[in-house]
Amino acid sequence: MDEGTSGAGKAQVNWASVGHFWDMGGYGFYVWGSYGAALVMIAVEIWMLRARRRAAVAALKQERRT
Repeated sequence: MDEGTSGAGKAQVNWASVGHFWDMGGYGFYVWGSYGAALVMIAVEIWMLRARRRAAVAALKQERRT
């Protein structure tokens, strides 16, 4: 049986400390870097959507004035 699994066949997560959690068995940089990159891209997408919406609303208002 591998470390981190119980006899019932269900996976368990056992970290000895918060440092082990952040390290993720040596893959922490890749795991947390991926989460960070995804978060940045989602934030950029939201910012771009808001900017496009503002531009579309401004264009509609300008069109109604003429």
